Amino acid sequence: MNAVENFILNNWDATIRFHPNDEGTCVGLPKPYTVPCISDKFQEMYYWDTYFTNVGLILSGRLDQAKNNVENVAYLIRKFGYMPNGNRTYYLSRSQPPFFSQMVREVYEQTQDKVWLAEMYSVVELEYRFWMEKRLTDTGLNRYYGNTENLPEDVALELTQRFGIEAAQNDREYAHYTQCMQAFCESGWDCNSRFKLQAHLYNPVDLNALLYGLESNMAFFADELGKSDRKLWTDRANARKEKMVCLLWDSDDGCYYDYQFEAGKRGKVVSAAAFYPLMFGVAEPENAARVVKKLSVLEQEYGIAATASYPDNLDLQWDYPHGWACLQYIVIKGLLRYGYCKEAHRIAQKYCAVVEKNYATTQNIWEKYDTVSGGISVTKEYESPQMMGWSAGVYLYCRRILENE
Repeated sequence: MNAVENFILNNWDATIRFHPNDEGTCVGLPKPYTVPCISDKFQEMYYWDTYFTNVGLILSGRLDQAKNNVENVAYLIRKFGYMPNGNRTYYLSRSQPPFFSQMVREVYEQTQDKVWLAEMYSVVELEYRFWMEKRLTDTGLNRYYGNTENLPEDVALELTQRFGIEAAQNDREYAHYTQCMQAFCESGWDCNSRFKLQAHLYNPVDLNALLYGLESNMAFFADELGKSDRKLWTDRANARKEKMVCLLWDSDDGCYYDYQFEAGKRGKVVSAAAFYPLMFGVAEPENAARVVKKLSVLEQEYGIAATASYPDNLDLQWDYPHGWACLQYIVIKGLLRYGYCKEAHRIAQKYCAVVEKNYATTQNIWEKYDTVSGGISVTKEYESPQMMGWSAGVYLYCRRILENE
């Protein structure tokens, strides 16, 4: 066991909180839950962070805590009808990327507990209803958006500060900026150049791949539970796949792009989100092969950058050259699913290298890294905090891949 692994295993307990009752802005949860940081930053359970954290917990032999996390997410979905960004009242205005069904599947694959799976099945259905009723567009694909109630104070101002532009000049612009920032936050990619200032007007590749994964997981769950609605979920997944090919796949360029449904055209930013269809099995093998070629513009010396480099890059934290743990994982999983083992191992090696390089000088692991310099990534939005969470989970996953070469 190396120094980073030892650090992670010795510090999982320092990330666990237990607050069963509502207190101030904190929404109480019935089970102990995992927060991303040992420090005073990010002291709540976040939605999509928790999926990647669970990957590490399961690899560390802490299945019970991973299960606790899933049950806490289920509690919040039952309570609110969706999983908020996190268990804070000021996060009730949006969700985050819907990884719940995948969390359920990975815990179930360890326990084979069908009674538990049956309980979770109805909760996944409830979350699916939220995305299909509140986030569906006329294209038949979904978007990130936001709830009009429970809005944090002056969301529009936060957007303009992050993008370094003038504040909204009128009510219409204010409303546009508010919904745009809510969509950025719900996407988890807050903020990035993929969507410019129109995040709420896109059908994102990653979201729709995740929902395809949800539909596919529900077909699997129905099989496991002996339910009759397997075909319903398979039909839904197949219908979504057809729409994704039609709107998100660029056959000329050989890549998946987000679709701006008001303008009726695809975006042009190559991003790591293009690998979500590979992770969840949406892509046909020949399309996957073409996406893999995009590694040439995303892969840097220290891993996968969030986006390719562009002349008009805004240097936002989900742009080139910033590399996030979750994106390394998505790309690696997608590559392995389609048999690109050499490429997957190479990226795993790069992520381990950058984590270990910075641990040697700081004695800590961090939220994100600069994939070009190998340093601790800092942008105009906020300084990169020390972090366990997904950085720990993905590091352990990458180490296991390398150990099993």
